[in-house]
Amino acid sequence: MSVPEVLSKLRLPLIGSPLFIISNPDLVIAQCKAGIVGSFPALNAREKEGEPIELVRWLTRINEELDKYNQANPDTPAAPYAVNQIVHRSNGRLERDVELCAKHNVPVWITSLGAQEWVNEAAHSCGGISMHDVINNKFAHKAIEKGADGLIAVAAGAGGHAGALSPFALVQEIREWFDGPLALSGSIASGDAILAAQAMGADFAYIGSAFIATEEANAVEGYKKMIVDSGASDIVYSNLFTGVWGNYLKPSIAAAGMDPDNLEVSDPSAMNFSEGRTKPKSWKEIWGAGQGVGSVKEVLPAAKLVERFAAEYDAAKARLNGTLAKAG
Repeated sequence: MSVPEVLSKLRLPLIGSPLFIISNPDLVIAQCKAGIVGSFPALNAREKEGEPIELVRWLTRINEELDKYNQANPDTPAAPYAVNQIVHRSNGRLERDVELCAKHNVPVWITSLGAQEWVNEAAHSCGGISMHDVINNKFAHKAIEKGADGLIAVAAGAGGHAGALSPFALVQEIREWFDGPLALSGSIASGDAILAAQAMGADFAYIGSAFIATEEANAVEGYKKMIVDSGASDIVYSNLFTGVWGNYLKPSIAAAGMDPDNLEVSDPSAMNFSEGRTKPKSWKEIWGAGQGVGSVKEVLPAAKLVERFAAEYDAAKARLNGTLAKAG
């Protein structure tokens, strides 16, 4: 399997997934300094008419702070960062945001909800690589045909927008024909699960929900607490809230006055990812999360969470090696 140079020196084989609203420069910089890829959706850089372009501020700050850190720590440089582009017709900012990311030399591009050749070409124009998230093998083929360098397999149990396939089945089918960079998303919230993702054939784990419960995350305290207090049985799969199937915290749905076990199915054609889109008032605090939340026990600084992952990863590897040695 081929891992691109830009992703070859991570502390852990881990990409922090871009979290809608929640991922911000503070979280991204902390993740990168801790040695894993930090990311954010371009649309998180909200803007108001007449004000400077917020995405430019974010990209400038991240580049400058990571450059400064790398100069001070040449032996342990920060990991690269990634920007997520929503490649959907409702995203009126896409063309401009892509241009800005190319201008600021974003090293890793994550594309979602649409594979477009011109977006991948823009990533390549500044020396970046592109990874497209997919929920099945059909979309995986399309993404690579459109010029993506790598794939993010979004399997059952992932937080936010998620597929319904088992990670075992999805990774196996993709690896039958694709040997490029592959990340796996779906119920991963521990170092043990990071190692398991590699054992199945992925190069990287892709973790989002656990980073909601970090000090740097742009999430209200109630959201962070609900992540800490919840388990896999507290997650519901629905397309009601965005038109795309995803996983959400049942208690947040109940708090909005709805029955989480009896949600209606939304019309997929109504999904909208424009910058100014708003949820109905009753949905303002419906919170996404994956089935791996049971591994999250406390709110930590992002660096401490990565340390926890690293310790668990090393322990899992030692435990596995011991088991294999006994079997041998």
